[in-house]
Amino acid sequence: MFRPRTVGTPRPRRHLLLILLLILLAIFLLYAGVLGLLALKQESLLFYPVKLPADFVFNKPDVIERHIEVPGAELSALHFRQANARGLIFFLHGNAGNLDLWLPDTALYRKAGFDVFMIDYRGFGKSTGHIQNEAQLHADVLAAWNSVAGEYAGRPVVLYGRSLGSGLAARLATEVRADQLILVSPYASFLRLGHDHFPWAPSFVTRYTIRTDQWLPKVRMPILMIEGGLDKLVAPDHAIFLQTLRPDAELVMIDAAGHNDIHTFPAYTQTMLEKLAQLAEAPAALH
Repeated sequence: MFRPRTVGTPRPRRHLLLILLLILLAIFLLYAGVLGLLALKQESLLFYPVKLPADFVFNKPDVIERHIEVPGAELSALHFRQANARGLIFFLHGNAGNLDLWLPDTALYRKAGFDVFMIDYRGFGKSTGHIQNEAQLHADVLAAWNSVAGEYAGRPVVLYGRSLGSGLAARLATEVRADQLILVSPYASFLRLGHDHFPWAPSFVTRYTIRTDQWLPKVRMPILMIEGGLDKLVAPDHAIFLQTLRPDAELVMIDAAGHNDIHTFPAYTQTMLEKLAQLAEAPAALH
């Protein structure tokens, strides 16, 4: 008896194909959801502020608290001042903590004879508001600079940025006049840093790019970079790459230092003291 030949994909194979497509769709939707959260909740991944009560008192000798009005918020700042200061360090700290943690003592600055002005970003410490975008961060930093720079005309001024603050300081250095840019644990950009830690995430979801690599070639002042050889958060190759963009920049690699302990090494203290002593003996660029 003649039986017609079956044409098409057997039913079990069609079922397997459908299941595979459903699995791929579920993976795609999960991936898209994760990317959406990454884009929308980016601030919670990048910034780790430690709040302080509004009535908190910074009990630090020769340190006064200042306040800087910015659109929609008020920034908290600490100003370490000493008699006959040789100059100023405008200090931009990292992405966690607050001023009370970032200025535990002033021994190094006393020895160097330099004052220090340090701000808390929005939502950090006693600063109000919260960080909403990168442009806002840069605008706040510039506002803080404008609030204090004029007090040190004729004396050397250092723009100092550590970790997160290194990119902010590099951008500021393209906009203002100062005598020295010091970057500690610097990164090439948040794009590259994001790829280091989240290689599966496309760059277009990164709302905070912070392009140190684009700004550093435009800086018209001496540059010093200090990096830890054991830094796991910002790999040393970031600083090495940045030096290829500015071969005249000085790079001090402290081999045994990590990201959070670099300031505890004698090589860091010695490098800072030597650089600040050189600046104190040279004419200031800020007028």
